[in-house]
Amino acid sequence: MKKYETVIGLEVHIELATKSKIFCSCSAEFGGEQNDHVCPACCGMPGMLPVTNKRVVDLGMTAGMMLNCEINRTTTFDKKNYYYPDLPCSYQTTQWFAPICVNGKVRIQTSKGEKDIRIKQIHMEEDAGKLVHDDWTDTSLVDYNRTSVPLIEIVSQPDFSSAEEVVAYLERLRSLLRFAKVSQCRMEQGSMRCDVNLSIREEGETKLGVRTEMKNMNSISAITRAIEYEVARHIDALENGTEELVQETRRWDDVKGKSYAMRSKETAGDYRYFPDPNVMPIVIDDEWFDSIKASLPEFPEVKKARFIDELGLSEYDADLITQSRAFCDCFEAAYKECGEAKEVANWLISDCMNMLNKKGSTMDQLKVDGTALGKLIKLVMESKVTRGNAKKILLVMDEETIDPEKYATENNFIVSNDTANIEKVIKEIVAADPKSVADYKGGKEKALMALFGKCMKTLKGNCDPQVLRKILLEEIDKA
Repeated sequence: MKKYETVIGLEVHIELATKSKIFCSCSAEFGGEQNDHVCPACCGMPGMLPVTNKRVVDLGMTAGMMLNCEINRTTTFDKKNYYYPDLPCSYQTTQWFAPICVNGKVRIQTSKGEKDIRIKQIHMEEDAGKLVHDDWTDTSLVDYNRTSVPLIEIVSQPDFSSAEEVVAYLERLRSLLRFAKVSQCRMEQGSMRCDVNLSIREEGETKLGVRTEMKNMNSISAITRAIEYEVARHIDALENGTEELVQETRRWDDVKGKSYAMRSKETAGDYRYFPDPNVMPIVIDDEWFDSIKASLPEFPEVKKARFIDELGLSEYDADLITQSRAFCDCFEAAYKECGEAKEVANWLISDCMNMLNKKGSTMDQLKVDGTALGKLIKLVMESKVTRGNAKKILLVMDEETIDPEKYATENNFIVSNDTANIEKVIKEIVAADPKSVADYKGGKEKALMALFGKCMKTLKGNCDPQVLRKILLEEIDKA
C-alpha cells in the first residue's frame, strides 16, 4: 500500500463579543425569541444603509495582534454574492481585497513537538441567519436574529497534517481569543465554528490532491471524527477506486459518523466579489493602532509562569486559573487585597468553580469582584467569619456588588466569641441529647461531631470553631 499524507486548512469563524451587530444597533447577544433582534437594516430592506460598528474593528485588530498578524492600516468591505434564504440581501458583506489582518502564525504543541501554523488572513464579516427545518410539516423557517452578528474569519494556510494538530490549533485559538475578550468561543452556541478543507496526496508529492470542505463544524469531537472519516474515505477512493473524488462541500452527520455531499465547491469567481459602495474604507491611524496594542493582555503562558515563579502556586493551580481571563483578573485583584496566593487559588478552584458548575456557567462568566473576594478571604483568615458563612456570602457576591464585612455585620455573620452565650447553648444541647454524650464517652467520635453540628447550627455559625469545641468537651466531661 502506498503511503499518503494529509493536508488540511481551516477557516474558523469567531463571533465577536460586541453588544450590537456589525452594521446596525440590534442586539448581538445569543438567544432571544426568533426574529426578536432584527431591524430593517439587518433584514435587508431596500434603502437601509449600513454603519460600521467601531468595536468590531477594535476586536478584529486585537485578534490579529494576539495571533502575530500584520494589521492593514486601510481596510475595506466587499460584497460576496450568493443566494440563500438565510441571507436576506442575497449577498454577504465581508472582506476580500483588503482584509484587516494578514500573515500571522500560531504555535501549537502536539505529541510530535512544537509547530507553527501560518495564518493567511483574518477578515471581518457579517453572519447569516439560521434556517430551522421542520420535517413534520416539510417546511423551513428562517430566524434572522443572527443576521449581521459580527464575525471574524481566521483563514489558515494548509499546514495541518493530522486531527491532533487541528485540535491543538483550535484550543490555542480559543484560549488566546477568550483571554483577549475577543469572543466567548462557545462552540455549543455557534460562536466558534470551523470549516475543514482536506485533501490527500502521496508522500513526497508536492501537488495538492482533490479538496473537500466540511462546513460549520461546531465541536472538537465532531471535527476529529470527521477528519478521520474523510482521510479514510479519500485513501479508499485512491487505493480501491470506490468513488471518484471531486471538489465539493460536504455535510458531517455526527450521529451516523459519515459525511454526505451537499454541493460542488464554489470558487472565488462564483461569488463575484466587488467593493461595497455603502461601507466606507476604514483607516487605522497610529493613535488607534497604539491604543489597541496597549490594551493587549499578558499571554496565558506568561501569567502561568509568573504565578508559579513569583507567587508560589503549583503548576496545577496556575494552569487552571490561566484558562480564563476572568479567573486571572479575579485572582490578581484578590491576591493584591489579601496577600495569600494559595488561599485565593483554593477559593477560585473549589468554591467559585463549584458555584459556576451548578449554574451551568463557564469560567469566563465569573462575576465575583476580585477585591471583594480578597476582603472575604481576609475575614476568614482573621477568624471574623467562618468558612461556612463565607461561602454563603460568596453566593451573594456572584449576584451583586457588596462589601463583604458590611454584609456580614448586617446579616449577623460576624463571629461572636461571647463565651457566656456559647456555654448556654452547649449546656442546652448536651442536656437534650444524653445518648450522643454517652456514645462519645464510649469511644464514638462521630457523636461529638453530631453535638458540635447542633451547637454550630443553633449559633448560626457565628463562633470560633476552636472555642466551641473546647467548651463542648469541657461540658461533656461534666455530664
